[in-house]
Amino acid sequence: MLVPSVLHAQEAAAPADAAAQQFSFDILTDQMRALAAQPHVTAPPPEGFLGDLTYDEYRLIRFRDDHARWNEPDSNFRLAAFHMGWLFPEPVRIYEVANGEAVEMRFSTDDFEYLNELAERVPEHASLPGVAGFRLNFPLNRPDKLDELAAFVGASYFRALGRNSAYGLSARGLALNTATSQGEEFPRFSNFYMERGPAGSETLTVYATLEGPSVTGAYRFVIRPGGTTTMDVTARLFFRKDIEELGIAPLTSMFLFSEKNRAKFDDFRPNVHDSEGLRILRADGDVIWRPLNNPPQLSGSYFAEVSPKSFGLFQRDRDFQNYQDTGARYERRPSLEVEMLGDWGKGAVRLVEIPSDLEANDNIVAYWVPEAKAMAGDSLEFSYRLHWGDLPHDDTEALAFVYETRAGHGGVSGVEAQKGTRKFVVDFKGGLVGQLDGEAAVEPVVTVANAELLGATIEKIPDSDIWRLAIDISADTGAVVELSAHLAGYDRRLTELWLYQWVSET
Repeated sequence: MLVPSVLHAQEAAAPADAAAQQFSFDILTDQMRALAAQPHVTAPPPEGFLGDLTYDEYRLIRFRDDHARWNEPDSNFRLAAFHMGWLFPEPVRIYEVANGEAVEMRFSTDDFEYLNELAERVPEHASLPGVAGFRLNFPLNRPDKLDELAAFVGASYFRALGRNSAYGLSARGLALNTATSQGEEFPRFSNFYMERGPAGSETLTVYATLEGPSVTGAYRFVIRPGGTTTMDVTARLFFRKDIEELGIAPLTSMFLFSEKNRAKFDDFRPNVHDSEGLRILRADGDVIWRPLNNPPQLSGSYFAEVSPKSFGLFQRDRDFQNYQDTGARYERRPSLEVEMLGDWGKGAVRLVEIPSDLEANDNIVAYWVPEAKAMAGDSLEFSYRLHWGDLPHDDTEALAFVYETRAGHGGVSGVEAQKGTRKFVVDFKGGLVGQLDGEAAVEPVVTVANAELLGATIEKIPDSDIWRLAIDISADTGAVVELSAHLAGYDRRLTELWLYQWVSET
């Protein structure tokens, strides 16, 4: 007997029974492989009040906490659902897996609270055809309180927290044709299968079906909450169509401004961003740090690699003083690292930066692009581990890390800046070079493309383990400038490799 069919997502209402059906990840994989050979069918729009919900009305819906699933004393996890409607018109079904069988979790209007005048429009005891997604709670920060741990809602988006984190960036199951001529496609998770461990377990396995016009997929997430919450992800993909650009393990975040571009924003806060840099750990152990930017035009960068160890979007600065936002608490936004498991071969980490004037807009995307294109009829499998949390720098590492990047008018202070010039100041902290004095034989290694390098100087900041590199360049208006820099000495690289892209606007 097959697992509950993904075609449930195309039915108008839930079936009358909730019979147990055989389940395994391999069965789910076979089902999605078979579905890829069939045309994609979009679910019809919901009827009744589900199809009429506005943004303001959707905000008046709350899941009842006392209706959370797994509300037993020996369960560390609780599950609550997000309501269908508004931006989430297609039903998502949730099943519980135990002893190799899956049984659907049913939801009705009794599971939700409808506030104000909306309560008069919603029928009581009405079965819902599905939900929009779910959230998980777990005693993450203290044993006597169930904190929100993770949420899966909207297309294939999901996010999670480490200890003392506040929600920030998101991950996705897959990115298809992001910022390409074909136009982006957003496949969605249509069914979830939840498998708990024995009583008291602190591990939860979530299986998911992915559906879209160009692809189907079977996913497995093994979730382990903690100071750093990890998710072991296995993605098995089956392609209906040729894909112009395939994005594996995509991450989505927000960068509005920092010390590099704060002059464009009249704001009392020094920094506003969920993430501040892209970090790539290369196969040979070298580290690339690419500070994020809010560019004047759509920007895309490719970092060619051969099976790197990891990539991720990081929030390195954990000091409230550098954000001054008591509501958003940007210093608590988690970093997210993708640890590649197995040999991913040749490809590139792509970074997409989108111009934005508002912090409500997610304008940063990063993902892995395999060298070989995905074609109709192909099947691919990827395994990786997601790390959510502070992910602080390891102070025992030999390489100094990029502590801060600042930028401003080029030239000398007190002298009118020349048109087309720009100064970049990069602070490298820690590592072996941080232990050296200012007279050590350390030198900057700087390369510039599409601009003229006017000068590069370094100095050791007194009473610290920080070396400061100042770079002055000159570029024509509209030039897309690529910069690369690190410190070297004693026949070795002493710091991370700092990369940056700047578009000259004056």
